[in-house]
Amino acid sequence: MRHRLLAAAILSWLALPAFAAGTAAAGIALHCGKLFDSRSGRLLGPHTVVVRDGKVAEVLPGRAGATAGMTAIDLADRTCMAGWTDLHVHLGSQSSPQSYSEGFRLDDVDFAFRSIGYAEKTLMAGFTSVRDLGGTITPHLRDAINQGLVKGPRIWAAGKSIATTGGHADPTNGYNSELSHLLGPPGPTEGVINSVDDARQAVRQRYKDGSDVIKITATGGVLSYAKSGDAPQFTVEEARAIVDTARDYGYKVAAHAHGEEGMYRAVVAGVTSIEHGSYMSDRVMRLMKQKGTWYVPTLYAGRFVADKAKIDGYYPDIVRPKAARIGAQIQETAAKAYRNGVKIAFGTDMGVGPHGDNAREFAYMVEAGIPAAYALQAATIHAAEVLGVDDQGVVEPGKRADIIAMPGDPVADISNTMKVDFVMKDGVVMREPAR
Repeated sequence: MRHRLLAAAILSWLALPAFAAGTAAAGIALHCGKLFDSRSGRLLGPHTVVVRDGKVAEVLPGRAGATAGMTAIDLADRTCMAGWTDLHVHLGSQSSPQSYSEGFRLDDVDFAFRSIGYAEKTLMAGFTSVRDLGGTITPHLRDAINQGLVKGPRIWAAGKSIATTGGHADPTNGYNSELSHLLGPPGPTEGVINSVDDARQAVRQRYKDGSDVIKITATGGVLSYAKSGDAPQFTVEEARAIVDTARDYGYKVAAHAHGEEGMYRAVVAGVTSIEHGSYMSDRVMRLMKQKGTWYVPTLYAGRFVADKAKIDGYYPDIVRPKAARIGAQIQETAAKAYRNGVKIAFGTDMGVGPHGDNAREFAYMVEAGIPAAYALQAATIHAAEVLGVDDQGVVEPGKRADIIAMPGDPVADISNTMKVDFVMKDGVVMREPAR
């Protein structure tokens, strides 16, 4: 707790001067060469987007003139659209060969320093919102961003993920017997449950900690220090207790799941989204469609871990086979899920790979046979629906002025999503093209 409080204080102190670069404007007219309508999935011609007081005030066809005192920004050679949302990130960390030892050597405050840079990179890549699915640093980072102390995306923070003993997100996996005995078995306060009562307590603890969303690890995981990457890790009753208790507090529930049985149990229990979904079966897809469950594939993470598994020493021996096997599976699953009509939203699991590289997910989605326009909707209007908000994900009057722009046409060439050079968040220009 002391480290967490110190981390929050340093976040506030460290980056105070950095925010001065982004200043709010009383009125801005964005002259866009093209405008992506995320509601219809169509690319429109020239439009002028008028922004006042952090909101979209007007969306006018053509190049409308700016009124007196209004700032005009020329984006006539660019495509504008609503700012993107990445529904699965971990801003408190970033994968490296040292990741498994750093948890023993570093304090929360060290990870907090790093998270500041990760957050800014994410924002500058065009992601004005993220859902952070697991990490004790990010609720504090969220608060610092909301207070205007550091630059970063709007964050929905899960805090500590909820796991079972020995499961993915049990923080003591890999500890030796002496250390395990010294610390004792983690319980609901630490996000580890083994009963229905534990499940309810763990959700209530997340509420006490200030989480915005609940994340469960419904199956084993690729990068956890444990043998199984896909075994089910909650009973239906435990998962349902989490979902029901989360509903009491207005929380959505995201379920990390690779294996078929654990995934099925999570969908039966009523989770909002399935993350990764590596071995998603026809049975699971049918149930997801019946219940309206979203799928967040995280293709980037799958590709990243499969590639790194080929490098000696990058992952521990117990992790490497899982990374090679499961990581390579996700893209094929996403292709099948799209063909079968499962609702898909955008997420990368960034933190597994380098922050700021999030837009590569678009290319992997298109490679899987998902149309470019649908992929862009996945990161805008679909993501807003997963979050349960209706004030972002579209460029329409009255909505948040989260607007990004890039050279070229991302519908015709999805690689243009890697070229974002204009970012506005809540009507504040955070990044402008070099002229």
